[in-house]
Parts: sequence; structure tokens; C-alpha cells
Amino acid sequence: MSVLNSISASQPLDAYTGLVRVRVCGLLVQEGALLLTAHRGLLSDDAPFWSPPGGGWQFGETIQECLRREFQEETGLAVTVGRFLHLHEYGSNDLQALELFFEVTTDDATVSPHLGHDPEHDAENQLLTKLAFMEPRQLIRLPPNQVHPVLRQIISTDDVFIPQIRFQR
Repeated sequence: MSVLNSISASQPLDAYTGLVRVRVCGLLVQEGALLLTAHRGLLSDDAPFWSPPGGGWQFGETIQECLRREFQEETGLAVTVGRFLHLHEYGSNDLQALELFFEVTTDDATVSPHLGHDPEHDAENQLLTKLAFMEPRQLIRLPPNQVHPVLRQIISTDDVFIPQIRFQR
């Protein structure tokens, strides 16, 4: 169980303010599209923020266990964790995170993903609002602040498989 279990803060990100987080995220590509989750509460105008499924690494877990757990919670999918692809450092006045991105594949191609939940937040304060496969051309049409920096300006899903390190302040 996470220390942040059942958060019901008036501001969804209050629980993460002033903490350094390590997040593990998975990049699942099917038929030229990436599986992404929309989060609320990250942008001032309450617009959705699209990011790959993933979340906080918990004490006692391996990174692979964390990613499998997060993918199951958020999408209902069992996945196999593949190669490491990206390191992204994020920092703002209130939030700080180190994000590790891995290639993932589904264990059962016949199972369709469905929007799950974030157990750190109670039902009324979920950050996850949507789950969708999105093609790069769809992401390019969105305002850049609504797309995770690792996915901004990709032209093809092949672009996500080129390892990179990004620092954002």
C-alpha cells in the first residue's frame, strides 16, 4: 500500500507537492497508435494531459513490478516489460519527478484495455479520466502542454523507440 493511499485532497496534486517522485511508465504501441491516459488537475484550465500509463515506484518493488502493477491498475492489461527507452526529469515550483519509460507488450492480445483507477485517490478525486489509443497525428493537433514532453512532436510511433534523456525545468 502506498503512503498516499485514499487521497481526497481538494487539489488533486496536493499530495505530490514538495516530494521527489520516481515514476515508471510504459509505451504500448498497437496498429500505429500509443495507449495513453488522460489526467485531470495537471493544467490550469483543467484540460486533459495525455501521458503513457504508469505511476509511482513503491519501496520493495522492482521497476518491472511497478510498471506491471501500474499498467494493471490503469488499463486492466497484463504486460511484459521490455527495454528501457527514455529518462525524463520534470521539475516545477511544486512538483519534481524522475520518469523512466519502458517498451511494453500485452500478455494477451485478445484483452482490450479499459480505464482503471489510481488507488492513491478516492473515487471522487481520480486523476485518470480517459484511456485511448492515439496516433502521432492526433497528438500533434493537441496543444503541446496537453501532451507528455516525451511524446511531443513525434511523427511516427517508431520515434518513441529511439532512446533519449530529457531534462525539463
